[in-house]
Amino acid sequence: MAAADTGRPLVKAAGDDIVSRGPSRDAGHHTPGKGPGGLRRALSTHWYAWTMVAPVVVVIGVIIGYPLLRGIYLSFTDADERNVERTIGVNTIDATYQFVGLDNYVEAITGGQFLGTLGWTVVWTVACVSITFALGMGLANMLNRRIAGRGLYRVLLVLPWAIPGFVSVFAWRFLYNTDNGLLNKILAGGGIDAVPWLNDPTWAKFAVISVNVWLGVPFMMVALLGGLQSIPREMYEAAEMDGATAWQRFLHITLPGLRPVSTTVILLSTIWTFNMFPVIFLLTRGGPGDATQILVTQAYKFSFEISPRDFAQSSTWGVLILVLLLIFAVFYRRVLRKQGEVW
Repeated sequence: MAAADTGRPLVKAAGDDIVSRGPSRDAGHHTPGKGPGGLRRALSTHWYAWTMVAPVVVVIGVIIGYPLLRGIYLSFTDADERNVERTIGVNTIDATYQFVGLDNYVEAITGGQFLGTLGWTVVWTVACVSITFALGMGLANMLNRRIAGRGLYRVLLVLPWAIPGFVSVFAWRFLYNTDNGLLNKILAGGGIDAVPWLNDPTWAKFAVISVNVWLGVPFMMVALLGGLQSIPREMYEAAEMDGATAWQRFLHITLPGLRPVSTTVILLSTIWTFNMFPVIFLLTRGGPGDATQILVTQAYKFSFEISPRDFAQSSTWGVLILVLLLIFAVFYRRVLRKQGEVW
């Protein structure tokens, strides 16, 4: 029906208000105090998802949250084996440890042991991650090509990752045995004297890095191989037609195409290697002496090996490890953002 037939003008005379035919609504804005809040809307809309996630959040909070908070608290005390609450027979001895503030942190940071262990931990992490990434990249490029037996090679190269870590470490420990190890027997066959793989500080460091690289290459290779297969083949064909060499194609197509994957795997590999307890503990137990001791194995040593067991110092080292990794993650993220990466 035309507007003239309604009997009501749409616009009144100048100076009068415009007649509203219904409640005005502004999409995307709600009157303060009315309507559900952001949290209520999320809960009402996605209640099923929240219900499914809630048990996981509770379990993680209990398993991770409580020990973390407990460890942070103990790091501000002088708790050790002699003053914590303990039970002897039917008698319970109350805890007598006291709050000491930042004393443990000052002692750890200013002491030579923490800084020395941190130095080797950084060297260990950088060496393992860089070698693992280089080997993983090379193997991924090789397996991305059409070669005979490619499927078999993939299975064989992933095998070290499929075997439980402690089994691999014990196998390498046998290979490194000075008297009966296979490596020294091979060297003896060539007229070379036996190498004290796990008894000499320098060789022990070389040994633990080699084992960790052996365990880490399959993961790196699989991740990078997936990234390589996501790069369109047309880009390589176009570059080859333009006369680009293999090295130029690698620099200008492969590396940029792998950047989203490589940034993630480098971060994960760094965190895992920094806290790689099994390789160090099972292969050398931090020895000879403390030559291969990294931060996490030293924190374990404070709590379970020395006497009296120093829970406060162990907690302090654990908190410092967490802080260092958080600082690295924040710095790593800022570098990526400056390079235009979203992470």
